[in-house]
Amino acid sequence: MKLINRHIAKTISWRLVGTLDTMFLSWLITGDLKVGMQIGLADVIIKMVLYYLHERAWFKSSIKNSNRRHLFKTVTWRIVGTITTIILSFWILGNSTHSFQIGGAETLTKTILYYFHEKFWYGLSFGLSAYRKGLKEQI
Repeated sequence: MKLINRHIAKTISWRLVGTLDTMFLSWLITGDLKVGMQIGLADVIIKMVLYYLHERAWFKSSIKNSNRRHLFKTVTWRIVGTITTIILSFWILGNSTHSFQIGGAETLTKTILYYFHEKFWYGLSFGLSAYRKGLKEQI
């Protein structure tokens, strides 16, 4: 299996978690389920592309310590994700107060969710066996 399949699967699993969180927070803050769903659905497409690019960039990173790596990946992704949510929320709502409230709330919830998502995927060998085999053959 190609390594790219792992990155695609990881992108999809995170997007599911992230979208549900965005929808819930948007609904909670605005009091409007329809708005929560609009923001969440807009989030899906844009953030899948951004997350995939983020994942591919981090794969090339030389940081090997898992805890440090998870922390740095969490912080860099959260910056990208929060800015994107604020922009999308403002675009849909036209309300900067709610946009910043949604972005602020998701900074906390998604930082925690993302860290555990990273830890979960770090422990999975899905998509890595052929990659690891290729490395051994090169040595």
